[in-house]
Amino acid sequence: MSTTVATAPSPSATFFPPPNVQLSYGPMLIGVFVNMILYGILLSQTFSYYRLYKSDALWIKCLVLYLFIVETANTGIDMVMMYQPLILEYGHKLDAFPVMFAAEPITIVAISMPIQLFFAWRIFRLTKQSIIAIVISILSLVSFAGGLWTTIKIIIIKSFSRKPELHWSALVWFLAATVADVLITVTLVINLSKRKTGFSATDDAISKIIRMTVQTGMLTALFAIGDVVFFMSEVFSFVNFIWDLALTKIYANCLMSTLNARASLKEMTSGHSNQRHFSSTPGSSRRLNTTTDPMSPLRVQSHMFELGNVSYEKSSRSQYDDPEYGITVTRVVETIPDQESRKPQAVAL
Repeated sequence: MSTTVATAPSPSATFFPPPNVQLSYGPMLIGVFVNMILYGILLSQTFSYYRLYKSDALWIKCLVLYLFIVETANTGIDMVMMYQPLILEYGHKLDAFPVMFAAEPITIVAISMPIQLFFAWRIFRLTKQSIIAIVISILSLVSFAGGLWTTIKIIIIKSFSRKPELHWSALVWFLAATVADVLITVTLVINLSKRKTGFSATDDAISKIIRMTVQTGMLTALFAIGDVVFFMSEVFSFVNFIWDLALTKIYANCLMSTLNARASLKEMTSGHSNQRHFSSTPGSSRRLNTTTDPMSPLRVQSHMFELGNVSYEKSSRSQYDDPEYGITVTRVVETIPDQESRKPQAVAL
């Protein structure tokens, strides 16, 4: 009589170790970590915005709320996306994309497009020209179409082994977004540089805006460039997801930092100097310099000048108004010619 000893089935008959996990889910996990860190920063920035800028236009408040909701959904999607292969399917052969992976491209462009359109609107407000704003808007829409195309392709191909089939859709998406980001940064820097007034406090504020524009604009562009370069060059690895999964939070935090910086910029310009120059007869003039400090009384610096019977001839006025950054500067120049029939007298003040 023979006996048969039952043996447990070999795990290798059903389960397979994940292939190249360091180059697949490793970069994706790092990208999710960065995404969640940036989400914490976004929470703080959103809270500060609604606390400090209660009088903002309703559509800007709605934009901030929309971005916060979509970013929250994006963070949840990324967590579920990593939980499926690393926990639920641990030990199984990992060839198919996670189920929630297809939602990643569409959520990224759902965040980047309104932000790019917002900056296109700001550029139109600054330049009063529609050409560059239209180009940026078109690039933003093309990027959105590329992200939607990539989502559809992911749903169709489903497998990591067919990742090269995503290249054309991803190239349209990333390239259009990168060009739009660079164009936004360059245009804002050039036009803000032209808005300097000669008032030191205001010029310092504008210089700060320029630095902030370069830092935020180029940061999004560099992340988009890193994403597309590694996506196209590393065909069968997923190093690009270190940049890709953090890209949405970069966009949102850059916009929020721009909006929240207005309070400090307004403080910088609140004490700027107002200068009036009066001219009378040739060789005689008077200059009145006033410096307004919100923490001190008004101070007037006076000089010796010739005072005659004068009449106001001309007044020119120019104003720089930037409500989004909280900067308003008015320059007034008045010319007051003396009547030649009256002899001027020297008066010391």
